Amino acid sequence: MTKPLPELDAAERWRLLLGEAADASLGAAGGQAAAMDRSLAWLYGRDDPSQDGRHADDALDRHGGSEASQLTVPEWINGIHELFPKETIERLERDAIERYGIDEVVTNLDVLERATPNPALLQAVLRTKHLMNPQVLAMARKLVDKVVRELVEKLAKQVQRAFSGARKPQQLSLQGAASQFAARETLKRNLRHYDVQRGRLVIQRPLFHVNTRRVLEPWQVFLLVDQSGSMLNSVIHSAVTAACLWGLPGIQTHLIAFDTEVVDLSDSVTDPVEVLMGVQLGGGTFIGKAVGYAAERISVPRRAVVVIVSDFYEGMPEHVLIGHVRALVAQGSTVLGLAALDERADPVYDKELAGRLVEAGAQVGAMTPGQLAAWLAEKLK
Repeated sequence: MTKPLPELDAAERWRLLLGEAADASLGAAGGQAAAMDRSLAWLYGRDDPSQDGRHADDALDRHGGSEASQLTVPEWINGIHELFPKETIERLERDAIERYGIDEVVTNLDVLERATPNPALLQAVLRTKHLMNPQVLAMARKLVDKVVRELVEKLAKQVQRAFSGARKPQQLSLQGAASQFAARETLKRNLRHYDVQRGRLVIQRPLFHVNTRRVLEPWQVFLLVDQSGSMLNSVIHSAVTAACLWGLPGIQTHLIAFDTEVVDLSDSVTDPVEVLMGVQLGGGTFIGKAVGYAAERISVPRRAVVVIVSDFYEGMPEHVLIGHVRALVAQGSTVLGLAALDERADPVYDKELAGRLVEAGAQVGAMTPGQLAAWLAEKLK
């Protein structure tokens, strides 16, 4: 299940129903109720006959003051997905398109072609792509591609910095094949045996590299991403993070999306645009089911990191998730819970369940993609 929606008392519900007309008797809305009221007014304020058919931006009270700026279509779409339940969101989107003709994002190709690609537009496209016709969807994919490429380029630099630390020195042995002869180390260690009279260096103890492997041992990194509607930022940044990790030596990246079902996206991990365009936002949340799926695919337990990206509002019995985490930790795997994975790392999650996961041996925190890369670089040594 997704994070709880705002709880409103009877007066706040009446205030949302009646709008500004109820200010005198019920007072102005505050907190999240004010944000909900603003979203509803942006849409249904168009029914006000005094507005003479003006555009939505004019349907609200226009006067000088210190109130928040008017909403854009992408901002409105993103806002209602954070504030209202699924059934209400569907009704609002349907009214916006069918009743008021607000089709800038989902049906108007010309407007979409002129749009400036940015993270807010990316989120709006991903939330409404199921409403788009094929032509608009193709144009939307181009916008998604541009924003994602910028995110990948930015994160890739952070990942490279995190994983470009000094390499561990290779181990040396007194035995080995000729191809493993450590010439520099052998000369350095045998300098004291230099014969000055003959002008020769006597090698008494030749040294050999134990092997020529890279510093990073093979690791499996499982990114388990909650694809409920409230986790869109995390879905975006998880897809980008997985793509950046894919190219690193010694790391096998698994990208797994889940709601009440589990979808393994590992085959598409190198194409975050394809991943995002295929994600279906919404639905319940079975975290334990996803963790169990990952556990079955671990090859070497002590070389596995399971990253759970979720708000931790579990929809199935919590003991299933706790049991899987305990078993993973007991076998030597590392479990990390991310309460947020966007640039702001604003944590909104079930702290009680997160605390129980910590008791079971997991590490839980809020990290940006760059911080996650640094954490993984530290662990994967």
